[in-house]
Amino acid sequence: MTPDPTAPANDGEARLARSVERRAARRAFWLAHGERSLARNLAMIGALGWLVVTPTLLGVFLGRWLDGQFGSGLLWTGALLTVGLVLGCLIAWRRVEQIQREDER
Repeated sequence: MTPDPTAPANDGEARLARSVERRAARRAFWLAHGERSLARNLAMIGALGWLVVTPTLLGVFLGRWLDGQFGSGLLWTGALLTVGLVLGCLIAWRRVEQIQREDER
């Protein structure tokens, strides 16, 4: 059985071929539809900002309340600030990926 001469020889070449195809598809989409408007980009940035800020502030408020209840200084505030920030960044990351998938369709 002879190998197909048009098939990529290894995994690296297959990944490169897929990457080139995705790039060509994105370019064709951009040529057909153009860029997103400035207003849409600003709205997306604002929404992403709130996705990060909201859990962070909730962590701070809950942490301050717990510190007040237990007299623990800033222990809970710092811990829940970090948890809220990480959670907000993860939520924003997933939203950006979702937007990218929607744009690719």
